[in-house]
Amino acid sequence: MSDAAAALLLVARPAPGVLLLTLNRPDKLNALSPELLGRLAAELDTAAADRETGAVILTGAGRAFSAGADVADMLARGTEAYTDPARLSAWRRIETYPKPLIAAVNGYALGGGLELALLCDILIAGAAASFGAPEINIASFPGDGGTQRLPRLVGRSFAMQMILTGERIDARLAERKGLVSEVVDADALLARAIALATLIAQKSSAVTPYAKRAVRAADELPLAAGLRHEHELVVEAYGKADRAEGLRAFAEKRPPRFTGQ
Repeated sequence: MSDAAAALLLVARPAPGVLLLTLNRPDKLNALSPELLGRLAAELDTAAADRETGAVILTGAGRAFSAGADVADMLARGTEAYTDPARLSAWRRIETYPKPLIAAVNGYALGGGLELALLCDILIAGAAASFGAPEINIASFPGDGGTQRLPRLVGRSFAMQMILTGERIDARLAERKGLVSEVVDADALLARAIALATLIAQKSSAVTPYAKRAVRAADELPLAAGLRHEHELVVEAYGKADRAEGLRAFAEKRPPRFTGQ
């Protein structure tokens, strides 16, 4: 990997079991170039296989979480920039990352940046954060899941309003509409994200992906099918060594010693 590619994504370990990934194109408001998306997907691939990683935080450097797609790439390649198999593969790998993923939205989350945040399991926002789907302003509309995921969080009417007007909303309105779970002072955002991630990382990294899959299924399945899927996942998770350790620890009145197995 070249130094330039590596610099697109800052990687840190701020607490045991916690991986912090920072989109690092602040001069471009962290626009999602193919190279940046590829770097992010590759780092998540590594984290997925790492038993020591229990939770991941995604944030942005500078004034933005991400202001969206790389317009320069779209101008240069047209439709090919959207249909590029490598780009689509990166999005799919981020979407299917199995472990808990927290978005710490520190500024603008617009267009593809909003869609990237929507791939995360928990969204918290700094007080100065703003969210929007401005694609309609350039005669387009969200094409990386925004038209499907946004209504599931904020309802059809408000999703339509955001997508058809292109207007931004602030963090407090995003919280009221259910787009984010918490709003904190900007200078407390990263600390709060790390605290949440640390709490999650202390659980079994073998079992939290099952919980994530069960909750995510609620977006896609009717209730009866979702309940069956939940049951199947619980039974499968029962086979994990950490599940047995959790039961023993409870019976012995001691903290569990999870190994991620």
